[in-house]
Amino acid sequence: MNLQRLDAKKLALDRRRPLPPDAVRNLEAWFRVELTYTSNALEGNTLSRRETAVVLEKGLTVGGKSLKEHLEATNHARALDFVHTLVERGSRRGVSERDILRLHELVLEGIDDANAGRYRDVAVRIAGSTVVLPNPRKVPDLMTEFCSWLRTRSDLHPVAFAAEAHYRLVSIHPFIDGNGRTARLLMNLLLLQRGYPPAIIRPRDRVAYLGGLETAQLGGSKTAYETLVARAVERSLDIYLDAAGSRSQAGRTGLAGSAGGLMKIGQLAKSVGATVPTIRHWIALGLLDVAQIAADAVARCRRIQLLKGRRLTLAEIRTELHGP
Repeated sequence: MNLQRLDAKKLALDRRRPLPPDAVRNLEAWFRVELTYTSNALEGNTLSRRETAVVLEKGLTVGGKSLKEHLEATNHARALDFVHTLVERGSRRGVSERDILRLHELVLEGIDDANAGRYRDVAVRIAGSTVVLPNPRKVPDLMTEFCSWLRTRSDLHPVAFAAEAHYRLVSIHPFIDGNGRTARLLMNLLLLQRGYPPAIIRPRDRVAYLGGLETAQLGGSKTAYETLVARAVERSLDIYLDAAGSRSQAGRTGLAGSAGGLMKIGQLAKSVGATVPTIRHWIALGLLDVAQIAADAVARCRRIQLLKGRRLTLAEIRTELHGP
């Protein structure tokens, strides 16, 4: 875990705060969809990124998708809203056991009300894993110890602290279902409380993510898991730095036009005849830069549309835009 590089980027971001209000709104909207999509996808939810955006932003249902998958999306978004409420409350009070139970309750509300916000009273196993999880009778005491640890180990580096909290919670596995989503919400709550952006664990990293956790839970090194979390935080820092204008114009996508003002994603979508989910999808793929939507972004979108019209794949479009 390269903490020095994270510290340098966090310092660069702090120097540019406060960010422009439009940039903040765009970032928060994008992260709300992306965190919901990725966290649920890791657990097997089949809603695509675009479908998740439609459910959250339009309140519409997606044909062929189950009620449970829709609830998982809206529930996670509501849990994220609760995370931001706790962040606004301030970090001095820390995170309580009640807060964690409320996060879990929001995750499972309407899906499994009997177990939402309640510790498991049965033995559970992780599918495909040899990890032995704690006896259910031990869970309440383990959670009391865990919450005590949260209050006393805040001297750790914020990213190391958040990663370790996630690891400890999934290792206790206090709930029948929703452990991973609750642990990722807790991890991001701890990051946000300390001024870091949230970590997005991408679906493409699922095998490495679960494998890193399992290796540590079986007594091996945590290095692979901690490195994955650190890289996730760094990607989010880069997104915020781009929005703050702290990275070079020759950076990842170069959307920061010298001409000036930020555009809302909706305005950009309307300007180029695209949908908001399409613009968010291009941002997620790295074809556009989140939040730093300036005048040049219209030209960039036009070029993407032209390349799509030539039937290029997304990978080929990325190469055309950024080089091999």
